[in-house]
Amino acid sequence: MSDAAALRSRLIRNVDEVELQRQQREPLYDTRCGGVSDGTAARKLGAGFDVLEPGQRGGPHHGRLAQEEMFVILDGEGTLRVAGELLPVRRGDVIFVPPGPEYPHQLINPSQRPLRYLSISTQEQPEVCVYPDSGKVAAYAQGHRLIQRPEANLDYWDGEP
Repeated sequence: MSDAAALRSRLIRNVDEVELQRQQREPLYDTRCGGVSDGTAARKLGAGFDVLEPGQRGGPHHGRLAQEEMFVILDGEGTLRVAGELLPVRRGDVIFVPPGPEYPHQLINPSQRPLRYLSISTQEQPEVCVYPDSGKVAAYAQGHRLIQRPEANLDYWDGEP
């Protein structure tokens, strides 16, 4: 591989060449997504490419406490469910979601066509997510994932000598 080809493979990705994995949970969730930044030189930013099927949601309504997110609508129309509101989005829109509990969010596709978008985020870890619809809280870090509801929370001293 030439130096230019090696450099290109570390710095450039085409969304049409990203391998997509289907994430489905009937009846509300059906999306295909793939890591745009996987295998690149990116260290502080992560990017995914998502194709959200008509009538479906892109994942659970959630708020991130550490990572900031940005969504770039590449094609189609949809709805951003955020902070108790339903906001229309369309091709060309760029959505900014800062970290914190004020902006729980979810993309929904009420249209008859797929909604294609980039999901971009900072990669701060550990990350804590809150899920207002289900009352769950999740903590994520390299090699660790804990999801539970606050009522299942242990006392700080539980099990300590």
